[in-house]
Amino acid sequence: MSQVSESKFDPKTNGRKTRDIHIRVSGLTKTFRKDQGPVLNDLSVQVARGELLYLLGHSGAGKSVFLKHLLGLIRPDKGEIEVGGIDPKSLKMRELLEYRKQFGMLFQNAALFDDFTVFENVAFPLYEHTEFTDVEIEQRVSESLTSVGLLSGYDKFPNELSGGMRKRVGLARAIVLRPSILLYDEPTTGLDPVTREMVDELIANIKDKFHLTSVVISHDIPSALRLADTIAFLDQGKIVFVGEPAQWLREKHPSIVRFLEAEKITRQVLKVLDEY
Repeated sequence: MSQVSESKFDPKTNGRKTRDIHIRVSGLTKTFRKDQGPVLNDLSVQVARGELLYLLGHSGAGKSVFLKHLLGLIRPDKGEIEVGGIDPKSLKMRELLEYRKQFGMLFQNAALFDDFTVFENVAFPLYEHTEFTDVEIEQRVSESLTSVGLLSGYDKFPNELSGGMRKRVGLARAIVLRPSILLYDEPTTGLDPVTREMVDELIANIKDKFHLTSVVISHDIPSALRLADTIAFLDQGKIVFVGEPAQWLREKHPSIVRFLEAEKITRQVLKVLDEY
């Protein structure tokens, strides 16, 4: 049975002596079909306030299911979740809606409303969840779009935007309510290298500007090594490693070794093409 990597890093603290824990997950277990076994199996991890955690793992490892548990969209079969000291599974529907306001979410495809302009997409949460005046909404939307590098084009529709622009708008909408936690679902999947680098810079800049706790689920190794304060690796429903990026590169867990070897093969091909 897989165990969390034994190292000088304590998985209970992600290797830091003093931590203001913002997200605490312990023994999280979820099974959808008994004949297929658990998707999440006794998963435990902590995220400190202001930390940027990359949750890496193979496709189908359960990363998105983990995010849905944090948001209170799925109830665990077993285990505990605390976000800011609050257990979402104990909340009634009205309380749960309020609980979710502390989260912003950047979806993999940005999930913009096709019939809304850029401005309307970003403004939507404000109209739904605040009593802001039109002037206050216009100011907040402008601030959020400026924060992601968009200074114009607010009247455009999603089908007029490039992939990178759609990511910017999606991120502006994710921060418009000024959440304390930002969740990213595969933010760089399917992007060209230049756009991926742009998204990486946005993730780092937004975290620093708004002092956000950030959780990124991904299988993008270069982005994780570049941005993460901490990397956690999910394998067969368990967190088998928690630590700093440099330590993760030296990890000997078989699944992590295979994960890194696949990336090395890709890099070798790119090097051959570059030399050609």
